[in-house]
Amino acid sequence: MEDASNNEKIIGNDRAVSPVELPEDAKTDLTLRPSALDDFIGQDTLKRQLTTFLSAAKKRNEPIEHTLLYGPPGLGKTTLSHIIAREMGKNIRITSGPAIERVGDLAAILSNLEPGEILFIDEIHRLPKTIEEVLYPAMEDFALDMVIGKGPAARTLRLDIPRFTLVGATTRLSLLSSPLRDRFGATYHLDYYSSGDMQRIIARSAKLLNVPLDESAAAELAARSRRTPRIGNRLLRRCRDYAQVHGDGKLTNVIAMRALDELCVDTMGLDGADRIILEALIAKFRGGPVGIGTLAAATHEEIATLEEVIEPYLMHIGFLERTPRGRVATEAAYKHLGLVPPGGSLV
Repeated sequence: MEDASNNEKIIGNDRAVSPVELPEDAKTDLTLRPSALDDFIGQDTLKRQLTTFLSAAKKRNEPIEHTLLYGPPGLGKTTLSHIIAREMGKNIRITSGPAIERVGDLAAILSNLEPGEILFIDEIHRLPKTIEEVLYPAMEDFALDMVIGKGPAARTLRLDIPRFTLVGATTRLSLLSSPLRDRFGATYHLDYYSSGDMQRIIARSAKLLNVPLDESAAAELAARSRRTPRIGNRLLRRCRDYAQVHGDGKLTNVIAMRALDELCVDTMGLDGADRIILEALIAKFRGGPVGIGTLAAATHEEIATLEEVIEPYLMHIGFLERTPRGRVATEAAYKHLGLVPPGGSLV
């Protein structure tokens, strides 16, 4: 097993299978992003609910209620926020929790909104508490409570703002405070996509990018894309490059497998970072249970990265379990890595 101390670069967010948006993704994501619910593949239950929600608001000629979207990164929360704005015929203003550092920042954004506009706040769980407190009356009463002056002479000034819709997105619903979470009228969960939906998404993206793609190659890409559209589109682009350099430009199953093997993405979508975590858990801690802080220290990784980026997929495919005592590697993880669990039940 590789020493974790030498693997800091591998576990970085430049991984081919990182669900976090990379600089190379931004321009292409705009090209591939569906603009209507009818074009959005997967998340069928959410789409049905959202269609009813939007249609009812349009019939009443009212803005929609504040909406919260949550789920692992890369599944389409930002895309859905754009679709919501387009379906309602309104502009969308985009910001993120970490970008709003001062009350004045939020006040400037809210006071410049037009009636009915959509304000999208990504990573809303990272809003400072002082900002949240200003956001409460803005969401409920469409007003800003500003404190003028300091000390005994301080006074509160209430400013009316246009009625707007806040769409928040988070990968960590549990980190949202209850007062903020309760002010959203609608909450939708995005889950990992099915293999069939992933294959359709990749085929659609290949068509938009003018990449000749075999059906078997689309299936191979879908299988290794961690059921995440952002990852599937990124792997498609990198396989396209490989096909142009090492083939005739057509993305066949053989070319796709060679390209993905070169990227060190295995048949379950795991890469070096995932294997480092699992192997450290197994080799250093006998498969667990081990606390997340201890595992992070042993692999030179941040706790937030483990919890938000690496663990969700490992748990989804049944390779990792969270228990009250800590993280535990499952028998399926041992089998995938070709290792023998403590009980010795695998040959």
